[in-house]
Amino acid sequence: MKIKQQTQIELIPTVPFNFDASFHKPDHFTSGDNEWQRGVRWQTCWWQEEKFGLKFENKGTVDEPKILVSVYAASKPAKKLLDSLINKEIKYRYNLDLDLAPFYQKFSKDKLLSPIIKKWRGMRPGHPSSLYEYLIIGIVLQNATVRRSIQMFKALLEKYGTLLEFDGKKLYCFWAPGGLKSVSEEELRSLKVGYRAKSIKKIDDYFAQRLIDELELRNKDRETQMKELLKLYGVGPATVWYLLFDVFHHWAFFNHVSPWEQKIYSKLFFNKDPENPIPVKKILKYFERFGEYKQLAVHYIWEDLWWKRKNKNIPWLEKLIRV
Repeated sequence: MKIKQQTQIELIPTVPFNFDASFHKPDHFTSGDNEWQRGVRWQTCWWQEEKFGLKFENKGTVDEPKILVSVYAASKPAKKLLDSLINKEIKYRYNLDLDLAPFYQKFSKDKLLSPIIKKWRGMRPGHPSSLYEYLIIGIVLQNATVRRSIQMFKALLEKYGTLLEFDGKKLYCFWAPGGLKSVSEEELRSLKVGYRAKSIKKIDDYFAQRLIDELELRNKDRETQMKELLKLYGVGPATVWYLLFDVFHHWAFFNHVSPWEQKIYSKLFFNKDPENPIPVKKILKYFERFGEYKQLAVHYIWEDLWWKRKNKNIPWLEKLIRV
């Protein structure tokens, strides 16, 4: 499906803003729905029954930030639709209005964190996906190597997504929430997603019936969000923990460490052999030092590691990734 540029919009994030560190997360696996090069990000987006191609370009600096967003679509979107997508949803997903000053001030003298903050000043946590999309991605990540997860997600996108061609790029766009209504569990299994077929089907059915409203849930307190998310089939405390950070932007909640992360954290924070990791309770207790910014602080340290990997080989980390 070829789509054309319909309009361009300028966004001014709060200061400071690091474009590349905010729009590209090296720890996110390649999914086929986005592409990045320094200063530019292309991604697809399904929003309110429409498929979009978005191009983000860095037109400013860390202290005078400016983002130019080019919007590609089959036809010119209505002003109200465009405003809800760019000035509300994109700003929310990428935390473009986040005030980082209190976080930076609190850890300005922290021996571990302050050098990383200085290096990545203006970096925002953020995720390009909707709640529905994030849940599907989370399902294919369950009990699988990165390579296996990439294979499963690619198979789903190529089968049910739409290939969009814009600005010289060909990227897949996610299907609509509830869009697998006519798809059987057996058909999903044929894509070699295994037991995850049941979870994908149940999650899709939940959204098809409109039993959850992401925008409404954003305005609820954390406990309510947790309660509603735990109602979803296959969503346990571990998945909820990721959702609360990436989708609902809670910086203080940190109560889960996966076995894979446990190994990485053991090396990263304690310089211990990943194959003989530090107990999770000890890791969580260590993170208490970051107080109300636990998630945000660990995000900075975690992303710093993955950017290092992008530029040089880290043998112990490669053994754990197995792409």
